[in-house]
Amino acid sequence: MKIEQVQSTSYKKQRVAIHSHVKGLGLGPDGVATPISAGFVGQEQAREAAGVVVELIRSKKMAGRALLLAGAPATGKTALALGIARELGQKVPFCPLNGSEVYSSEVKKTEILMENFRRAIGIRVKEMKEVYEGEVTEWTPEETEDPLEGYGKKVSHVILSLKTAKGSKQLKLDPSIYENLVKEKVSLGDIIYIDANSGSVKRLGRNESYAKEHDLEADEYVPLPKGDVHKKREVIQDLTLHDLDVANARPQGGKDVHSLLNSLRTPKKSEITDKLRMEVNQIVSGFIERGVAELIPGVLFIDEVHMLDIECFSYLNRALESNIAPIVIFATNRGMTEIRGTDIRGPHGLPVDLLDRCMIIRTQPYTLEEVSQILSIRAKLEGIPVTEESLKALAEISSRTSLRYTVQLLTPAGILSKVAGREQVTEEDVKEADVLFFDAKQSAHMLAEQGDKFIT
Repeated sequence: MKIEQVQSTSYKKQRVAIHSHVKGLGLGPDGVATPISAGFVGQEQAREAAGVVVELIRSKKMAGRALLLAGAPATGKTALALGIARELGQKVPFCPLNGSEVYSSEVKKTEILMENFRRAIGIRVKEMKEVYEGEVTEWTPEETEDPLEGYGKKVSHVILSLKTAKGSKQLKLDPSIYENLVKEKVSLGDIIYIDANSGSVKRLGRNESYAKEHDLEADEYVPLPKGDVHKKREVIQDLTLHDLDVANARPQGGKDVHSLLNSLRTPKKSEITDKLRMEVNQIVSGFIERGVAELIPGVLFIDEVHMLDIECFSYLNRALESNIAPIVIFATNRGMTEIRGTDIRGPHGLPVDLLDRCMIIRTQPYTLEEVSQILSIRAKLEGIPVTEESLKALAEISSRTSLRYTVQLLTPAGILSKVAGREQVTEEDVKEADVLFFDAKQSAHMLAEQGDKFIT
């Protein structure tokens, strides 16, 4: 009898990022923003405007336009862009880019912009394929001795059992499929399908019977497939135009030693020609006309857009006029400032002709009550128990510093409370952490007073 232990999926610890709490825009069915919802606090007018933009994108009436999120630092611009991405769903491509990333020593600025434009344009290809689909109930690689490697062993075949609502099958698979199973990180209880022709494996998610009530669970749960394990199925592949560009620009080499050595070298970033991109566009257009594929314009989010120069802005003006342009979202915290590459001052550091193409959403500074609620959400997400007094103390610190600084103080304050043997972060822990660390204003004030002691 073979007994295998299956690890519990009730909770998975994940790395908490700065915007992990943002789950959407927090809008009701009527499009009105709930004061506290989906990780958002306040900014009702900006969220409602972003909800209108989401509907424009879904109805494909946003082509050739751009959205500008303008506001002071730490007022939720990046969170708003991520909320739009969450509302659109995982099937719509979302490509984040920082304004400083376009400056490369290997590739032109316009090439990097075009590459990210192509990353933000998806194509959904439909094919009828012969597949094996079901829940994995057994997965056992069978090994034999490898005559070429002494005492080493190699996988000769894989025994895989798949179950559906109608029945189950045990399959004996080629060892090449074993590598695909490992790459997809398949485990017992996962629902997968295997292409009978190519041997490619796609993990769809875990069986919904494993679902628990934890909000931070990373897995996507899907129902048990109906019908037979072996079937013909319409397979949908989600690609981007950049994926097709790269696949055609860098064909795979042979199996000789020279090709192997070339593949081990660090690949140098190279430009993709316009001729190749035009050929890819023609192929995609043919797929769309035959009804095999569907074009999905995604979202390109350019943060710190004031870092771009006049050449990039001129290129964006032209790129936005393309008939397959994605929706472009800009974000900046600048006011009247010089346009990079010129001596002209412009609003938000953007040329007037590009600004004229933008729908502008303003983000407003948070009140002390809203800051306290945001800190409470972050404390729950990071697993830091806090008292009401400590939240008020953090909110007061944010009034003279910034929201980013106070969010960063949460973890040090939590460590100080544990060292002191307390179960919750108190006002004393917050004040001690504030004394230990400097914010940007305090550091600048100290430089102004003690500038002669530093190297200038």
